Amino acid sequence: MNQGPGSGLAAVSSALLAMSRHLEVRDVLKTIVASARELLDAQYAALGVPDDHGGFAQFVVDGVSDEQWKAIGPLPRQHGILASMLHEAKPERLADVRKDPRFEGWPSAHPDMSDFLGLPIRDGDEIIGALFLANKLRSVGGHPPHPPSTKPEGACGFTEEDEELLAILAQHAAIALTNARLYERSRELTIAEERSRLAHELHDAVSQKLFSLRLTAQAAAALVDRDPSRAKGELQQVAALAAEAADELRAAVVELRPAALDEDGLVATLRTHAQVLDRAHSARVTFEGRGVRALPAAHEEALLRVAQEALHNALRHSGADAVEVTLHRCGTGAVLRVMDNGSGFDPQTVRRAGRHLGLVSMRDRASGVGGTLTVESAPGKGTTIEMEVPGG
Repeated sequence: MNQGPGSGLAAVSSALLAMSRHLEVRDVLKTIVASARELLDAQYAALGVPDDHGGFAQFVVDGVSDEQWKAIGPLPRQHGILASMLHEAKPERLADVRKDPRFEGWPSAHPDMSDFLGLPIRDGDEIIGALFLANKLRSVGGHPPHPPSTKPEGACGFTEEDEELLAILAQHAAIALTNARLYERSRELTIAEERSRLAHELHDAVSQKLFSLRLTAQAAAALVDRDPSRAKGELQQVAALAAEAADELRAAVVELRPAALDEDGLVATLRTHAQVLDRAHSARVTFEGRGVRALPAAHEEALLRVAQEALHNALRHSGADAVEVTLHRCGTGAVLRVMDNGSGFDPQTVRRAGRHLGLVSMRDRASGVGGTLTVESAPGKGTTIEMEVPGG
C-alpha cells in the first residue's frame, strides 16, 4: 500500500491537528504515540516523560494490549538506548536494537523488537520526553514486512525519510506537550485560588454569623428571668442566625465539592447547583437547559466554573433578587448565559477591578477551551455574562 504525496501530507496534517486538539497531558501523550505509530507504519510506539529520579513520570505505549502491558511489569528506568536519547539528545536509528552494545534486555513478557527509531522531544534546551518506534511494518516500496527474526542482516526498515518525519512530529509534540502542561498548571493555580477565596469567605461569613449567634444567645439567657417576652424575641433571632449560618455553610460546601460532571453531566450539575443556591439565598435562582449535547470534559468543566463564578458575583455583590442561568446548544457547541437584575456596573471603569470580580479568570477559562466570554452591564441595568464554547 503506497501513499502519494497528497495522502502523506494529509496524514501528517491530521496527526498534527490531533495533537493540538487535547489539553490534558495524558491525552496529548496518547495522541502523539498513536499518530507516530500510524504515520510511520510501526508495530509499536512509546513515549516516556522522565522524572528527576532516573525513572519516568509518565510512559505511554501504543500497539501493546492492556494484558501485555500488565505482564511486562514496572515502568522502565532511564538506561540503555532510552538514556542515550534523554542525555545525549540525538536520534537513534538501529537495524536491530537487541544487538546494540547499550541494550540491557527487557522483561520476559516484553514483545520482540528489532527495527528501532527514537528521537528526544525537546523544549528549547530541555529534553521533556523520548519518542520511539519499533518494528517497521512496511518497507520502502510497499513490500511485505519482515518479522524481526527473518529481516535481512543489517537492514533497518525505518528510513532517513522516516527519521525526518518523526523529527517533525517530535517538534510539534514538544509544543503540544508544553501547552498541555501550562494548561494543567494554570488550572491547578485557578483551583487553588478559588479554594482560598472560598475558605476566606466561609471564615468571614460563618464566623460573623456565629459571633452574632453567641451574643444573641447570651442576651436571651440574661433576659429569661426578668423579661421573658424579650428573651423569646432574642431566641427567635438565635434561630434565624443559625439558619443563615447553615445556609452560608451549605453554599460554600457546594462550591468546594468537585461537581460530578462525569456521573451527572453538565446540565444536571448546573440545575442542582442553581437549586441549592436558590434555597441558600434570598434571590431567586433559576436554570434552563435546552438541547445541549455532551461536550469534551475540559469544555464542560470550564462552563461549570464560569457559571459558578458568575453566580457568586451576582449573589454576593450585585444585590440582585433574580438570577437566570441558561445553557443551550449552538451548532456543535454550547452557550452559557448568567443574567441578574442587580446594580450592574460600567465595564469601562471596572476593568481595574476585573480580577476582583473574577472576570480575568472567567476569560482565561473560556479562551483555554477555544471559547469566548462577553460581559454586558450598566449601572442599574443588571449584568449578563455569556460564554460560548465550540464542540469537540
